Amino acid sequence: MKLGVHIGYWGLGLSSEDQLNIVQEAERLGYDSVWAAEAYGSDTATVLAWLAGQTSKIRLGAGIFQMPARSPAMTAMTAATIDQLSSGRMVIGIGSSGPQVAEGWHGQRFAKQLQRTREYVAVVRMALARERVEFKGETLELPLPDGPGKALKLTISPVQERVPIYLAAIGPKNTALAGEIADGWIPTLFSPQHVSELRPLLEEGAQRSGKALDDFDIAPTVNVFVTDDLEGARDAMRPFIALYVGGMGSRRQNFYNQVVQRYGYEEAALKIQDLYLEGKREEAMAAIPDALIDTVSLCGPPDVVRERLAVYRDAGVGTLGVTPIAFTVEDRLTQLRHVAELAA
Repeated sequence: MKLGVHIGYWGLGLSSEDQLNIVQEAERLGYDSVWAAEAYGSDTATVLAWLAGQTSKIRLGAGIFQMPARSPAMTAMTAATIDQLSSGRMVIGIGSSGPQVAEGWHGQRFAKQLQRTREYVAVVRMALARERVEFKGETLELPLPDGPGKALKLTISPVQERVPIYLAAIGPKNTALAGEIADGWIPTLFSPQHVSELRPLLEEGAQRSGKALDDFDIAPTVNVFVTDDLEGARDAMRPFIALYVGGMGSRRQNFYNQVVQRYGYEEAALKIQDLYLEGKREEAMAAIPDALIDTVSLCGPPDVVRERLAVYRDAGVGTLGVTPIAFTVEDRLTQLRHVAELAA
């Protein structure tokens, strides 16, 4: 099982120098990849391009590129450029974001997400293969049929023969789609104990495209805090879980709430959401069961975390992307070192 480090959104709490120190230390420790995020602040591509020139081995993962933020052709252009700048280290993570960001920030309708994702990835692959992009689907048509547009092909070549594409997905249908069209899967609030329910979805998708999952990378994102203070570690996880389960999206369209319900926490998930949407965030955090925190996080004493790392490995995780829950650069570096040592 390889390790990745998530640096999240740029410019929130740590300086650029701090973030660079974290990434360079992760590379020194043998971490396989670094992943940068975007929502409606920093963008992922700029951060990865900046890191490309200041690292030499660590893979550069988009975690994730928002589909409504850029056309598939622009994603291919960006990926090819960063792949060249980094001598072949680019990994494309793609996700549909959510309705509030897609429609409120990017002005893109949040509809037909399965078909949109399928067609988006197909065009990205076509462009990166330097084929002339001619595509007619339900959500994409290139060139447009009623204007002067012409079928074009990418003028530069990526270094990698095939730049890996990962899908961020948590719903059953999207998870199956990842198995069908992607090289890897990025789940959030992932439970390794429930992989027996999740892997068949990936296999279903893989069967549709006539491939096996032998080289498919299950690459969950997980928050980590190694400390002898188990209760303190759990409490550090509560704000993130409350935000996602309680307030990420609308009451009707909160995909993270739905995934927690599928883990068997229906009552708790609904209570957390009710409290969070009522503005009672402290109560929402207090309502998160300890067992749920332990299921979707890596937290507690070293021996506990070591055992949990083995559970992720046994569940078939290929790349474990860790987010250190620490607020200073020194503490984040300490957490990275702990995880590298415990995973060895």
